[in-house]
Amino acid sequence: MSYLKATNELYREAALTPDVGLCCTTNPIWQLPGLTVPKIMQEMNYGCGSTVNAKDLAGNPKILYVGVGGGMELLQFAYFARQPGGVIGVDVVDEMLEASRANFQVAAAENSWFDPRFVELVKGDALNLPVADESVDVAAQNCLFNIFKEEDLRLAVAEMYRVLKPRGRLVMSDPVCDTPLSQTLRNDDRLRALCLSGSIPVYDYIRVLTNAGFGTIEVRARRLYRVLSPNHYPVDRLIPIESIEVAAIKDPMPEDGPCVFTGKTAIYYGNQKVYDDGKGHVLVQNQPLAVCDKTAAALALENAEIHVSDSTWHYTGGGCC
Repeated sequence: MSYLKATNELYREAALTPDVGLCCTTNPIWQLPGLTVPKIMQEMNYGCGSTVNAKDLAGNPKILYVGVGGGMELLQFAYFARQPGGVIGVDVVDEMLEASRANFQVAAAENSWFDPRFVELVKGDALNLPVADESVDVAAQNCLFNIFKEEDLRLAVAEMYRVLKPRGRLVMSDPVCDTPLSQTLRNDDRLRALCLSGSIPVYDYIRVLTNAGFGTIEVRARRLYRVLSPNHYPVDRLIPIESIEVAAIKDPMPEDGPCVFTGKTAIYYGNQKVYDDGKGHVLVQNQPLAVCDKTAAALALENAEIHVSDSTWHYTGGGCC
């Protein structure tokens, strides 16, 4: 496939010669106690958000990271999983794997707690992961899956679902775009490799996740990160591209469909101390409750004394379901 070949070539070049301005380069460098991120990892920081969240990483989890980049997020994950092979990094580009191995030696010299054996680097394809079924607790990818065309995107998500243990979670950061993109843009292999022309609408992305079987979706962040402008790209108007951070949890699928949290909140302001909808949702008078989109829609129809907010796209947990 020409677009995958273009992507591999782009990141082969980026492995051999770090490109600080390549692609997204906007994921944060966490300031964690005792963690020093080597400069070379910062220069090879090719992500559009973060997939590292302490609430996903309790209990010494087994972690899979697909698309290793310069190894920065692998190092951050190893901070929480300090055991040989606790983190598996998979990449199809030999040069990127070699660059990461070298970077981990630098990281070991700068971090007394880090042992390169904490990270197992494996050559492999996101569409056919060299990982056993139900063997990892957390699977992550940063600014990779948006490169895939629809059929390959579905396959990549299905592979992540396959390797996750029950209740495991797929944590992702990816560009999205709710403005329709022309076929000229969609078919430009280099722009797709640069994480610009493969972006799809947020709810289309969520639908791919739920169709794969993930019963709970958390949209944890959404922010502007690029624009396509007529003076630089083949477009006739300004098109904003955003990045989202999402956790897809391998929960059983509810009978009435997935729980998708986009940052909606419900507040009951009636005269009773509590409001109970009889379906497991209890609202204490004038106390906010985070709700999934499904529950938000039901509550808005049921009771005029419940205020339901719009999506903030920054869900931080504590929801109703």
